[in-house]
Parts: sequence; structure tokens; C-alpha cells
Amino acid sequence: MRTLIYLVIGVLFGIVLFKSEAASWFRIYEMFQFGSFHMYGIIGSAVLIGSIFIRFAKKGKIKSFSGNTIRITSKEKGFYRYLLGGIIFGLGWALAGACPGPLFVLAGAGYIPILIVILASIVGTFLYGILKEKLPH
Repeated sequence: MRTLIYLVIGVLFGIVLFKSEAASWFRIYEMFQFGSFHMYGIIGSAVLIGSIFIRFAKKGKIKSFSGNTIRITSKEKGFYRYLLGGIIFGLGWALAGACPGPLFVLAGAGYIPILIVILASIVGTFLYGILKEKLPH
């Protein structure tokens, strides 16, 4: 039953991404050209909602679906690793025309060539798993 709930939530999230044009290559291109506020508004509202959720989760006021308290451990401070990771993520986003979440939305909407990007993402994740011990964290 829980899997069905997660599937329904995922499908609804995909519909919202598609209808809000967050998965649109044109909107993403427009954002990187600073031509429109549309994507910045979507990303900004997601950051705001996520920040509020994290704040409440750190105070122990939010429970998981199974009733357990959500615990968020603090991360080591760092600048360069986040800068490098953000640059790599942004370059991949610009090259693919979509960040990882909307890739599956685009595949579900019938954009078959995006399957190449999904495959490349899986291979990249696999390679990271192999090389992560050698990378600075």
C-alpha cells in the first residue's frame, strides 16, 4: 500500500512539474539566459519551502510517514566542494536541458531522446560510486 501512495505522489509531482513548465527545455534555456523569472520563482519557492521543512525537522517537530522523528545531522563546513559540485551540476543541467527530477517527467511525456540522458546519469552515478573514495569530500 505504501508503494502505491509513493507512486501516486510521484505521478502528481510529475504532472505539476510538466504543467508548470519546470521540465521545459525552453524555460530552462530562458533561465540560463536570464530572460525570465519563471524558473527562478519555482526554484526560489522550492528553496523556501525546503528551508522551512528543514528548520522544523531539526527542531524535532516533523515525523516521517512511519512515525519516526526525522533527524538531520550537521555537515562539515566547506566552500570549494560545494562550488565545484554546483558548477558540475549546472553544466550538466545546461547540457541536458533538465535537472535530474524532470528527466523522468520528460520520458513519461514521450520525449524519447531524454532516455540517453537518463542512461548517462545512471552511468555517472555508478562511476561516482566507484571513485568516491578518491574524491575530496
